[in-house]
Amino acid sequence: MQVETEKKAAQKDGVAKRPRTKVKLQASIIVAVHNIGDEVGSVYGALISGLGKTKKNYEIIFVDDGSTDSSWGELKEVAEKDKRVKLIRMRASFGEAAAFDAGFKQAGGDKIVFFTTRVRINASQVPALMAKLDDGYDLVMGLRHPRRDSELNQFVSRAFNTIIRWISKSALQDTNSGVFAASKQLLQEIPLYGNLNIFLPILAERKGYKVTDEKIEQLTGEFRQSRYFTEYIQRTLDIVSVFFLTNYSKKPLHFLGFLGLVFALVGAGMSAYLFFYRLFEFGPIAGRPLLLLGALLLVIGIQMISIGLIGEMIIFTHAKDINEYTIEEVLE
Repeated sequence: MQVETEKKAAQKDGVAKRPRTKVKLQASIIVAVHNIGDEVGSVYGALISGLGKTKKNYEIIFVDDGSTDSSWGELKEVAEKDKRVKLIRMRASFGEAAAFDAGFKQAGGDKIVFFTTRVRINASQVPALMAKLDDGYDLVMGLRHPRRDSELNQFVSRAFNTIIRWISKSALQDTNSGVFAASKQLLQEIPLYGNLNIFLPILAERKGYKVTDEKIEQLTGEFRQSRYFTEYIQRTLDIVSVFFLTNYSKKPLHFLGFLGLVFALVGAGMSAYLFFYRLFEFGPIAGRPLLLLGALLLVIGIQMISIGLIGEMIIFTHAKDINEYTIEEVLE
């Protein structure tokens, strides 16, 4: 009798100690927040409203990118009411790429959605991007439509996207929207740093992933204006970066060597002309601008070729760590 009692107690204890089955997350929504104050509640409410219709297990990760207003306090109140909400606070404002990386490292979902409150989108429409992933796409960019920001911002954005489409041969219309949904596998394959989050769809297409866009409403409100000269310089350098990364990341000599060879040949031609000009005593060459220009082009050309060769040596040394392709499926 006592044995049976002990057995039942042991079974009871065994059931009590059995670990609960952890529900696998299907989606992680990462939101970069910076100085949005009282709007935290409306962003959270819109997200919950849209995600409630998807019937997916999800988590929301708010990344406070060094806000100096009441944003962090508002986020803490939201997290206390909803256990699906995670919070990350950056020590300073490090930018959207850093905010995404911090959130991605804490994400447990198979599908990752990211957007920044800078672009003021209707968060309730985020599930539409996730639905495109279910249709077989690997990356879905949010296409802001209709645009509600200033005419200047829209003009700069159109010009930027036009140049990017011309360089990359991509059909996407809003690569710098700051809104996307992607599979976790894709994001693990493509490292993001600096401002490379802007060029994620271009890099993904280059690796053979299926990329598309989906319209998402932009809300009215205050927007940061693209009126500073430094921003245009940064955009120009970003364009140069994506051009180099998408075409010459593994063969830097093809880019630098070509330009260097052109400069070197032009400089050498000028120098040769002046050499024979002086050799046959047609006149003096000292102090002539052509002499300085020829010497300068020759030196710059040789330097660019040298830098390209150094890049080639670095790529050769680390070639085994660089993947320029992805494998979708292997059948044995």
